[in-house]
Amino acid sequence: MSEQSLKNHVRFVPLYHFFALPMLIIHFGWSIYRWIAAGFSIDGLEWVLTAAALFLGVLYARLFALRVQDRVIRLEERLRYERILPEELGWRADELTVDQFISMRFAGDEELEQLMRKVLDDKLTKRKAIKQLIKNWRADYLRA
Repeated sequence: MSEQSLKNHVRFVPLYHFFALPMLIIHFGWSIYRWIAAGFSIDGLEWVLTAAALFLGVLYARLFALRVQDRVIRLEERLRYERILPEELGWRADELTVDQFISMRFAGDEELEQLMRKVLDDKLTKRKAIKQLIKNWRADYLRA
């Protein structure tokens, strides 16, 4: 596994992103086509709704897993902040949004205090903008 950085930290799951989702989208489109070709029959509608439910079920399963991951990251980072940050700055963690927590997790311990002050004082909220400020990248290989 190569060294993780801002440029390569996004995770793609090939079987999910490049096979399962495209196949479900194709299946949904094909179901719509067959429904129209059959003259808008009730059976065709059932196929379209089933294809839509399958696609949405798989998509939401992924989104739910990512939401849980974000909550775990927020908890891990709060524990890390208690260990590393000065007490007065640690209390300011309540001001952070989930996106700010998620972005700052890549910052090394030695630059975390300065980065957190900048994020809070400048009200930075965009994940990419925060990640671009990180000088010493702390990899996260255990992602959903």
